[in-house]
Amino acid sequence: MQKFLFFVCALLVSANSSGLDLVIKNGRVMDPASGLDGIRHIGIEAGRIVAVSETRLSAPTEIDAKGLVVAPGFIDLHAHGQDPRSNLFQVQDGVTTAIEGEIGVLPVDKWLASREGKSRPNYGATAGHLAARIELLLGREVGNPIFLDADIRNDTTVDYANTKLEGTDVDRLVALLDAGVTNGGLGIGIGATYTPGASHEELFRLFKLAAKKDVPIFVHIRQARYMGGDLLAPLQEMLANAAATGASLHVVHINSSLDRQVRTGMEMIRGAVAQGHDVTTEAYPYTAGSTRIESALFDDYEGDLSQLQWTLTGERLTQETFAEFRKIGGWVILHGRDEETNTWITAQPDVMVASDGVPFIGDASHPRGAGTFARVLGHYARDLGALELMAAIRKMTIDPARRIEQSAASMKRKGRVSVGADADIVVFSAEDILDQATYSLPARPSMGIVHVLVNGEFVVRDGELKEDAFPGRPIRSEKK
Repeated sequence: MQKFLFFVCALLVSANSSGLDLVIKNGRVMDPASGLDGIRHIGIEAGRIVAVSETRLSAPTEIDAKGLVVAPGFIDLHAHGQDPRSNLFQVQDGVTTAIEGEIGVLPVDKWLASREGKSRPNYGATAGHLAARIELLLGREVGNPIFLDADIRNDTTVDYANTKLEGTDVDRLVALLDAGVTNGGLGIGIGATYTPGASHEELFRLFKLAAKKDVPIFVHIRQARYMGGDLLAPLQEMLANAAATGASLHVVHINSSLDRQVRTGMEMIRGAVAQGHDVTTEAYPYTAGSTRIESALFDDYEGDLSQLQWTLTGERLTQETFAEFRKIGGWVILHGRDEETNTWITAQPDVMVASDGVPFIGDASHPRGAGTFARVLGHYARDLGALELMAAIRKMTIDPARRIEQSAASMKRKGRVSVGADADIVVFSAEDILDQATYSLPARPSMGIVHVLVNGEFVVRDGELKEDAFPGRPIRSEKK
């Protein structure tokens, strides 16, 4: 009997001295990378997953996830809200890595340093074409152009959006972006709709650079009015550039760019993939977009002004307020797309989920900055049955992770629940998860997200935000 008790005690001591910091037990682990969908116990040590076990594990801290889904943390490739206030809502929507892919930043190394110790999710950015144009033409380093100071936006010395670059100026622009990738940029971000002055040659040069550096190029395609009014022509331009250079292409928010032409647009992208080209895309699950009203997108705007909503007050615009707010500058919501098309694109298995979430100014923003991922999982996957839960999780975890792996090897440890992966984990109730943010009340966190860990540290625990947790780490390119 004494020998038996000694043996049992030894087993208990061994289990409790395994070195694990945390165990998430009894959860339904859903890992699209491996196809795992089953009850498992997850062991975490020093910010990494060290065990995915069918047998019980022990640690000083144990979280019982019975009845809950344990999934890889969500990766948002299109997150403009790179600030503590926006991060607050992102992690409560399950986001553990937020990338400024579309617009990018410059200088990249300085921007990454400015976020250190201040971010809840992991963070990274592309080298930004718009920022490079501003630096080249105005002589100013701007970091993230989404947060442009008023004096830069109102500087009339040179029109950085509409000026056409030629000769050595294009060479200097390319050199700025080359350095941006070398200094940590995850690719090249081109908001072509915000730089009407960028010639076809200028953008082609940037695709050549992306191919040379072996990094993806993230593109907001041009406005159709600059290419004969055909919505598909701007997409054809970018697909042609990718085919001609061999560059990897990621087309941002194909839903808002193509509207009802998105089915044909997806046929074009799938055709390019079938021919061996590396082309991916994304969508956000809302029928309204958002951008800055003073941007070049609204130069000579001929759309229905009643479909524009001023975020700070919620009012719909008139000719008078449109002109007034363009002088002031700020964020506006663009309504008008249909829900049938929105549901179709959200359900497509080869379209990633990304928020295009803009910064929160007080409580004003677009609801996608707070509710994108819960909306896909709750409204579209569960309530509408438009896609399976595992397929939805794939579109927000392993697929975006693989898009960035080309630039940053650290992403090979993201988007997975497997041994050796970073402990970026979201634990949620499949029955309860849902977005709560609306166009009138955007600053409302999603429901059903129970726990969120970033690098093994809780940023959300038992449904409550951890106010003093900033475990996010930079995601940098290793390309030189």
